Amino acid sequence: MKKVTKRSPVGQDCPMVDLTPPARITKIFNKLAMYSTLWDVHTLEVARRNAVDPQRVPVIPLELDGCIFVVSTRGESDWVKNVRVAGKVRLGQKGQFETYTTTEVPADCRAEIVKAYRKKAGREVNGYFKKLPGPPDNPTFKLTPALTQT
Repeated sequence: MKKVTKRSPVGQDCPMVDLTPPARITKIFNKLAMYSTLWDVHTLEVARRNAVDPQRVPVIPLELDGCIFVVSTRGESDWVKNVRVAGKVRLGQKGQFETYTTTEVPADCRAEIVKAYRKKAGREVNGYFKKLPGPPDNPTFKLTPALTQT
């Protein structure tokens, strides 16, 4: 686990945590999770900052008060950095994707969203939350449907 204090992209000084697992685990688990619809797992696809091929990761989207959110259970992971730069993502299941623009939720506004996310995702993510001190360590993005679908 890496932990450094720096200024977050939403303008707050806070510890930024990255719980990136070993690459071999990510490679195997992510592929299995993205081909499953168990636990409402979706595939999030985002343009990489430093590669041609898009990054694809499994996420459990949360619908709260008519809005869709994605929460990083592993802190400052690579996909979070890619979403910040790209400003848009594709989200879907079994090859049916919709395009969304993204807005990062400020750290001090994440508590209600993270609480609802933990309730929805349950035991699948509890281990990660034990390692992260609170909502500021869970980058959260609000997804807004883009004007054109791809």
